[in-house]
Amino acid sequence: MPMPPSAVRRPPIRLVPLLLLAVMAVSACSSAPPTPGSAQPSPSTLPPTPVPTLSPSPTPLPTPRFTNEPDPQLSALIPARIAGAVVVKPPPSAFGTTPGDMGESFGELGLRFQSLVIAYVEKPRMSLYAVRINPPAVQTSELRTFLAAAGEYVGVHGMHPEAWHAAVVTGKQVWTRGEDSATLAGTTLYCWSSGEYVFLLIGSSDAANRAMVKALPGQAAPSPTPSATPSAPSSASPSPQLSQSPSAAPTSSGG
Repeated sequence: MPMPPSAVRRPPIRLVPLLLLAVMAVSACSSAPPTPGSAQPSPSTLPPTPVPTLSPSPTPLPTPRFTNEPDPQLSALIPARIAGAVVVKPPPSAFGTTPGDMGESFGELGLRFQSLVIAYVEKPRMSLYAVRINPPAVQTSELRTFLAAAGEYVGVHGMHPEAWHAAVVTGKQVWTRGEDSATLAGTTLYCWSSGEYVFLLIGSSDAANRAMVKALPGQAAPSPTPSATPSAPSSASPSPQLSQSPSAAPTSSGG
């Protein structure tokens, strides 16, 4: 049976206006002004983030060095001959002693011992210990505290109240210890610094010892202070430390 004309020509439902109305309603809701309690802070209004304060790293303390590499520069300072005798300078591998070993006799100063050179003369008997010091420079006067232990290091054992005294040898400031009840006959010791080097010397001939002191670097003794009165005899001494007599010398307690 054929469909009536009215059924064929029924107009379609118009959905477009309805969709437009729905979209407009949603847009109106999303564009509404925020309520006072719903405002979000902007980055410019946020409080600054605290930055932690970094404390400075502590300066590492020096540690003793128990390895000994050759030090050609230090070795070259030691003469090949002294007082007509050959000076033997064995390599570090031949004696096995390290800066740290010797440094144990020099307290905190010994922690800065960098390299060690040992030299000796068979006749007349002489032994020399030379060490390089890490900065800062060391004054000869600063060695006073370690003289007793330095004497023990080279085999001088015994209590002697006036063992070491300050002196000037060939224009250099030194500490020296002469023959006494704790040393062999004719034995003399010297200890001094050149700033970056420290030397410890022991020998049976003081003439040879003084020749070695002269050949090695050291700190010059201060020049005498001129007298205020030209006609008066000069009573100035090279240095308060270097002019003291043995009775005023530092007391040794074992070296």
